[in-house]
Amino acid sequence: MSVPVLIGLFIPFAGTSLGAACVFFLRGGLRDGVQRALTGFAAGVMVAASVWSLLIPAMEQASALGQWAFAPAAAGFLLGVAFLLALDHLVPHLHQKSRQAEGPKSRLGRSAMLTLAVTLHNIPEGMAVGVVYASWLSGRSEIALTGALALSLGIAIQNFPEGAILSLPLHAEGMRRSRAFGAGVLSGAVEPAAAALTILAASWVVPALPYLLSFAAGAMLYVVVEELIPEASAGEHSHAGVLSFSAGFVLMMALDVALG
Repeated sequence: MSVPVLIGLFIPFAGTSLGAACVFFLRGGLRDGVQRALTGFAAGVMVAASVWSLLIPAMEQASALGQWAFAPAAAGFLLGVAFLLALDHLVPHLHQKSRQAEGPKSRLGRSAMLTLAVTLHNIPEGMAVGVVYASWLSGRSEIALTGALALSLGIAIQNFPEGAILSLPLHAEGMRRSRAFGAGVLSGAVEPAAAALTILAASWVVPALPYLLSFAAGAMLYVVVEELIPEASAGEHSHAGVLSFSAGFVLMMALDVALG
C-alpha cells in the first residue's frame, strides 16, 4: 500500500483523536446548542460526501450500462442501509441523548456503549475512504488522488467535533481525562481498519467498485438519518443544527469539486 494511501486512511483517525484531545483543554461537557451545531455540521459533511464522493462516481463507473447506470448504485446503497440496520440490532450501544440502549441486552457500562455508538457510525466513514482510494488504485479516471484526499480531509474535519462530543461528556460524567481521551481514540481506530479491509476487498473484485462506493454511501446516510439529524434537532427549538448542516454540506461539496 503506497504512502499517499496510508496517509489518506489515517487522516480521519487523526481528526477523531485531535477532537478527543479537547478533554485535556476544556472543562465540563458541551452545551446542548454547541453539540447540536457540531452534530449538524457532521451530518452535512456526510451527506455531501455520500453524493459527490460516492454515489456520483458509482454511477459514472457504471456508465457502460447506459440507462441502467443507476442500478449498481441503487443496489449498493440499499445493501449499505441494510448493513447498518443489522449492526444497529446486533451491537449493544447507547446514543448521547438517549436513556435506553439499543441492540441486544448487555452488561456493558454506559461509557462502553457510548463508545460503541460512535464506533458504529465510524465504520461506514472508514469504508467510504477505503473504497475511494481503492477506486483510485484501480486506475479509474472518475476519482483522482486529490479527490480521495478531499474525502479524507472532509471526514477528518467532521470527526474532530465527534471526538470531542464523545470524550467531553464521558469526563463530565466522572471518567478520568486520560480514559475519556482513550475512548475517543478507540472509537476512531475502526476507521483506518475498515478502510484497509475495504481496499483489500475491492482489489479482489474490481468490477464491484460501483457497488462498494454506493454501499458506503447508504451506510453513511443511514447514520445521518437515524442518529445525527435527530440529535441535531433534539431539545429546545434552535436553528443551530440546520445552519451547521448547511455549512458542513457546502464545505464538503467545495472540497470535493475543487480537489476532485
